[in-house]
Parts: sequence; C-alpha cells; structure tokens
Amino acid sequence: MKHQWRLFIFLFIQCSLVLVAQERVTGTVYAQDSEQNLRPLQGANVYWSDSQIGTVTIEDGTFTIRYDKAYSSLIISYIGFRSDTLKITAPGNLEHTLLPSNELNEVEVVKKRDALQKTFLNTQNVVIINSAELLKAACCNLSESFETNPAIDVNFSDALTGTKQIQMLGLTSPYLLITQENIPMVRGASQAYGLTFTPGTWIESIQITKGAGSVINGSESISGQINTELVKPYTDPVLFVNAYANRNGRLEFNTHLNQKVSEKWSTGLYLHGNRRDTKIDDNGDGFLDAPLANQINILNRWQYQNPEKGWVSFINLRFLQDEKQVGQANFIPETDRFTTNSWGSEIDTKRFDSSIKLGYVFPALPFQSLGFQVAFSSHNQDSYFGLNSYDIEHESAYVNLIFNSILGNTQHKFKTGLNASYDGYNEQVNQLLFDRTDRSMGSFFEYSYDDLETLSFTAGVRVDAHNLLGTFITPRFHLRYAPWPKASVRTSFGRGRRAANIFAENQQLFATARQLQLVNTNGEIYGFEPEDAWNYGISLLQGFTLANRSGNISADFYRTSFREQVVVDWENPLEISFSNLEGKSYANSFQLEFNYTLLKNLELRTAYKYYEVKTQYQTGLLQRPLLPRNRFFTNLGYVSAPSDKGAQWRFDYTLHTVGSQRLPATTTSPEEFQLPAFSNSYSLMNTQITRVFSRQWELYLGLENITNFTQNNPIVSADDPFGAYFDTSIVFAPIMGRMYYAGFRFTLL
Repeated sequence: MKHQWRLFIFLFIQCSLVLVAQERVTGTVYAQDSEQNLRPLQGANVYWSDSQIGTVTIEDGTFTIRYDKAYSSLIISYIGFRSDTLKITAPGNLEHTLLPSNELNEVEVVKKRDALQKTFLNTQNVVIINSAELLKAACCNLSESFETNPAIDVNFSDALTGTKQIQMLGLTSPYLLITQENIPMVRGASQAYGLTFTPGTWIESIQITKGAGSVINGSESISGQINTELVKPYTDPVLFVNAYANRNGRLEFNTHLNQKVSEKWSTGLYLHGNRRDTKIDDNGDGFLDAPLANQINILNRWQYQNPEKGWVSFINLRFLQDEKQVGQANFIPETDRFTTNSWGSEIDTKRFDSSIKLGYVFPALPFQSLGFQVAFSSHNQDSYFGLNSYDIEHESAYVNLIFNSILGNTQHKFKTGLNASYDGYNEQVNQLLFDRTDRSMGSFFEYSYDDLETLSFTAGVRVDAHNLLGTFITPRFHLRYAPWPKASVRTSFGRGRRAANIFAENQQLFATARQLQLVNTNGEIYGFEPEDAWNYGISLLQGFTLANRSGNISADFYRTSFREQVVVDWENPLEISFSNLEGKSYANSFQLEFNYTLLKNLELRTAYKYYEVKTQYQTGLLQRPLLPRNRFFTNLGYVSAPSDKGAQWRFDYTLHTVGSQRLPATTTSPEEFQLPAFSNSYSLMNTQITRVFSRQWELYLGLENITNFTQNNPIVSADDPFGAYFDTSIVFAPIMGRMYYAGFRFTLL
C-alpha cells in the first residue's frame, strides 16, 4: 500500500509539471545573415505586446515565457534586426528567425521596446539600459552613461580632473562589482578612472542589478553589479563613425570597422580618441576647470559562431593610453613639476586588456551549456599631485569555468563552476612602497526555480580561499512573487567581502595638503582587515494602463550593514585617517519611481531617492560627507514616428535636483578657510535634440547645465596651493558652467 501511495504521488507531481509546462510558450530565436546562415541569437527580447511580461533568449537562443490568453501578439526584437510580431493562440513551442534590419520589408513593427527596461519576471531587481537610452545624451564614456536614468547617481570626485564617479544605494563604485561581459573590469588600479576607459559607442547594453548580485562572478559585490555588453562584430554595422565637440574644447572621434572574415568568423576594429587642449578657468581661481587630456583607445574583437556544433567564442585585445594634466593654468610640466613655482598634476595611464570567452551548448540538450572565460590586464599609472606622487602597477588574471543545466525540467536550473584570480600590486605613495599579491580560488553553486507565473527564486553560495582574506562563505538569495497581475515583489539578501585598495580608490585626496595617517595597522591589507558587509532589500514593481497608455511604478528599500570596513576619515582638515571600523556603519536607501507614456511618443520618467548613510568616525556617528539625503530626477523623452527613409526627431530633457550635503568639518581651520556644515541644494538641467536624416546620418545638439549653476570657490586656499589648508576634494556641485555640444553619427549597414 505504501508503494502505491508513492507511485500515486510521483504520477501526480509529473502530471502537475506537464500541466504547468503546457501553459507556456517556448522557442528558439535564430539570426540570419545576408548569406542565409543561421545561428542561435542570445539576448533577443521576447515579450507580449501591451504588457509588462517579457524575457530574453539565453546562450542557445531559447526562451520560455508564460502564456496568457489575454495576450495574443508576441514581439521578438534585437538590435540590428527587424522586430517581428507573432500571433499566438495557444501554448506551444516555436522557432523563429530574425533578419537584418535592411533586408525585411514585409514585417510590421507593432511596438518599440523601451530604452530602459524593467522586467516583471526576472528574479533579481535588474534594470537594462539599451543603446537607444545611451543616445539620449552625448554618452562619451561609461561614466556618462547614467545621466538619463535614476538607478545610478553620478557625482564629481574633485575640483581638478572632472572625473565623474558613480554611486548606487548610497555607496561609491568600489562597493559595486563592475564587469564587462561578466568579466570583472573596473577594479583595483582602475577604480578611480576606469569608467572613462569604455567609450559610449562601444556599449550595446548595460545591466544594473540592485542589491546582492549573483555568486558566479565573485564575492566583491556589496551594493550591486553593473555589467556592460559590448557591440558584437556580427551584428554591429559594417562602418560606424561618431564625432563630438563641446564648448570646453573637448573633441572625440569613434570609428567601428566590422568585417565578416568567413562563414563562422567576424571581426571588429574599434578606435576611440579624445583630446582637450583648451585651457578654461571660468571661475577665475587660477586653476583649470577641466583637465587637458589626450586618450587613445583601440579594441580588436573577434567573434566565432558555429550553431550546428554549438560553439560560440569572443576574443578581445585592447590597448589604452590616457594622459591628463590638471592644476593651475600657468603650470608648465617641464619646468614646474615637483617645484613650488606653480601647482600642477599629471596622470598618465597605459593599460592592456585581453580576454577569451568560449561557450558550448550541447546540441542534443539545448538547456545545457558550458562556458569558459579567461582574462588578463596590465595597468600602469604614473601620477603626481603637486608635491605628492602616486604610482601604481597592477597585473590581473581571471579564470572562470561555469556549467549550466537543469534538474528534471527547465523550471529547475542550476549553475556551478570554479574561478580563480590573481592580482599583483606595486604602489609607491611618495617615498612609501606597498607591494601586495592577492590570490584567490573559489567554487560556486546557484539553483533557480521559476514556475513561470507567480514565484521564482535563486539561491547561491560560493566558497573562496584567499591568501589574505582567508577562507570564507558567501551566500546570496533572491525571490520574486507576483501577488496580482502586472506586479512583482522581490526580496534579496547576501554577503559581500572585498579587499579595499585605499590609495587607488581615494586618489582625489592626494590633491590636498592633508597628511596621510594609517591607524591600528594590524591586518593583512595595508594593515587593515578585509571589508565585510550584508545587503538586504525589498522592491515592488507595479504596471498599469491609464487612458490606453502603459506605465509602471516601483518602490525599493535596501540596507547595507558593514561588519568590517576601512573608514576614510577626513573630518580633520589637516589629515586623512584610514582605520578599521570601530562601531556602526550602514547605508539605507529608498527609491520611488514613476514611469508613464504621457502622450503618443512622449515618455515621462521620474524618481525620488532618500539616503541615510552613516559611519562611526573619530568624532562620532555621522552622515557620510558629500552625499545628499534627498535626490529628485525627471526625464522627458519624445521620439517622432520615423518616415519611410528613417528620418525622425528625438528630444530629451533631464532634471536632477540634489539636496543639501554634509561637508567635512572645517571648524578648526582659520576663519577664511572654514566652510558651512551643509551645502545648499541645487538643480541641474540637460537637454539634447537629435535629427535623424536617414538610416545612415544623424546630427545631435545638446546643452548641459542649462541654468549655469556652479559651486563657488570649489578649491579651498586656491591662492596658496602649497599651504596647510589647500584642498580640492570638497566638491558637491559642478565646476563647469553652461556647456553646449554637437556631433554626428554615420552608419553604413
């Protein structure tokens, strides 16, 4: 009798799984080139028209989407290909081929995919920025790619370099895992300026994950992950040219050259150059408002695809040389370097990157795949800031092996694998030498369940053995629940652990007269303990339809709590103190966002954010300096209907309102060098107009900081740069005033 009950339960479970499987649409999306070759297409958007239900195809081109009889039009789209609309009347399996956008005339495009996407079915809280969103601003590099969306905050790091630093959930970029095609990229020596090393035209899409990320890429993610996908030689146009110039003397030029070498091999050569020779000092403090700069950036990319055998591969080789000169306008490096004749700084960087990605999809088991990644980089920065010098050499190697498969059926998936990393650091801070070698070996396992309707979750764990951080466990968990139609509630928690590179991550502090102090140095990394934090979050996404136009509203709250942290304390105007955390350190982040199509082709995006980020400093538990508690964001975007030849207008307007910020204490400074306890709030407005003449030509004009708002006296003691109170790091607002720019894009398909 007991065996009969077991048999009954087994049959009941199997029948239930079959019934669930019938209530979905599965399929494979292929790409077809001009020679009628087919290959599985990864990353294609698949979604129901007039709904917020959608997904993307995985490595083998397959997808699964919940079937709902309320929707009948399934849209499949991909950049560089014409979107197709399929009529679906019942669950089932399908195969579909997308053709290049210049070869299909009979397909009707029903609806464009949002430039900034929020999926209702993804277990993690992910925002996807595609190329259409990046075109809303000049987007000259990755650090400038977040101006038109509220997920990331963009700030200036100092009053000299003009470098933009990003923040998420109230924490700076070192607490983010920043990857390029899922290979860790902006880290270590490149932390301060690495975001400027990826030109905007090279970016195909950006995936922003809030909160604890996946365990696959490592343990360093604490507040989230930003992954950048580069354009692919196979789908990128044969020729692309972008030229840009602005009022402040910045000139940029980008060229993409793509060639199909054989049936299975494609290659692309991507060239980027930017230069600024014009000296500008609009605020009259004697210092350049923007650096003199020169950058050469060359990427060669190879793509291999063999869908019949299940192989796909990418090979990247890149060389970068970046030079900056900042400081007083009369500074001449050849005669004034390391003297008190005039204050100046030079930052020279040479970097080489290489990577190989190899993927194999089992032909007989399309849900099963094997991936291998290996990357190497060499980063060499020589720099000085007045009389302070800072040089760093960083060699990095990374290997990742990952296996994907299912447990029983595609509702139960898992990923497992191994990765190893090596980082060799050689730093010189004035006369002090800091050499360090980091070696790590890790293994991970991640299980995912998705009932394709109301519930999905991902549970992952990794174990790392690090020569300096020791052996430790990193758990991560994400859950999504749909309590009613067009709604998703997500929760997550996870641990992050990292080694803080205190000098590379705080280079703006070298451009001050402050004295460096390393306190209680008993740890393994510069004498400090590794940073250790837990992140917890909950979010709600609700879609709606009002007046036959769609929209959504979202709210999320995240808390990051540090168990160990290297505290950077600059509450004393004469020193910078690095020490281990003794007390509390946490970051609370709340965001409320509203998106709606106001009129046909006119979209509104608005958000409010609140931050409470406190750390125990020597003088008490204080809000982190130069971080506003309140921020408000609005973006209006209009795109006219394209003509038969592709001509159209695009208009974008963005407003950032930044609340008051606590400034580092200066009460012990002489009266003329004292600053108020808090800055004033202010607003910034940017706009851009793009005229698309055809599918080949477009011209764009933009205006940033329309109201010409700037920070008064951003440099403390600017008239005495070698005095005890000289400081360029207390920057809470723009240094540059109103700035207009223009550019053009040419595309040869």
